[in-house]
Amino acid sequence: MRAEDSSLWNDAQEAQKLMRERQMLEDGVSAVRGVSQALEDNIGLIELGEEEGDSGVVEEAEAALRSLGGEVKARQVESMLSGEADSNDTYLEIHAGAGGTESQDWASMLLRMYTRWAERKRFKVEVLEVHDGEEAGIKSATVLIKGHNGYGWLKTESGVHRLVRISPYDSNARRHTSFASVWVYPVIDDSIEIVIPESEVRIDTYRSSGAGGQHVNTTDSAVRITHIPTGIAVACQAERSQHKNRAKAWEMLRSRLYEEELKKREAAASATESAKSDIGWGHQIRSYVLQPYQLVKDLRTGLENTSPSDVLDGDLDEFMEASLSQRIEGGVGQPISDID
Repeated sequence: MRAEDSSLWNDAQEAQKLMRERQMLEDGVSAVRGVSQALEDNIGLIELGEEEGDSGVVEEAEAALRSLGGEVKARQVESMLSGEADSNDTYLEIHAGAGGTESQDWASMLLRMYTRWAERKRFKVEVLEVHDGEEAGIKSATVLIKGHNGYGWLKTESGVHRLVRISPYDSNARRHTSFASVWVYPVIDDSIEIVIPESEVRIDTYRSSGAGGQHVNTTDSAVRITHIPTGIAVACQAERSQHKNRAKAWEMLRSRLYEEELKKREAAASATESAKSDIGWGHQIRSYVLQPYQLVKDLRTGLENTSPSDVLDGDLDEFMEASLSQRIEGGVGQPISDID
């Protein structure tokens, strides 16, 4: 085995990549064995409970099998995540649409929703940039989500999300419709080289936003880099050091440009790009209706859920699974070997 070869560590980068692949395979094998054992154990419990007339044991085992079915379904989806960057960590951006406080509050709800989803997956979430709203909510946010298949799971979440509710900010208790966009792109490793001439970018520094107090950052340490040919802009204010924020912003920009190239290779590229450019009607991928009825509907797959509170608390797997299955069945998102 290559992993047992002592000369492997002469190239630390290659060694780390190989060990990550080894760990991924070991985790996959362990998961399959665990599911198989749990299936066998619970079937045995049901048989035992029926023989002894113990309905409690039977019900408990049946509940465990139902839960196991959900895990198997998620594993099936993960087995289809074979895109070039699917296994990578991912960046997730959220931008409020037109509508002031309403849309900014909706953007903050989406940020919480994806954070809760990541926590359910036991992924790590690192906030890189948040631009607070004037009264409530956020104008924009960028987070780094670290976990195996992070990008693969989240990649179909890019698009416009629509909220319908009775506004808590409207004294007349009228129903409002708000929009916010989500943009997902993978973290790329050092094996993928993206060359960006400095002449093609504009770098701005500004003061990091925050809650204030004795720890408020009073220096212009936040960094925004704009790629002039494409108009793509990224920002980072997670670190107190401008140097560290600049390095992270460059990394984010390279990832964004790589993701743009991936999208160009996919059949859905034009629709995805139009969703980024116009946060409003005609570009939404999902609607969340809180009043006058309770419904979350994915406009691509037709999947519906009548418990928006659960979805907004991070219960997103069924929507991701449906959109990923549709994407794979449609032949979209096949891996590419290089970037011209």
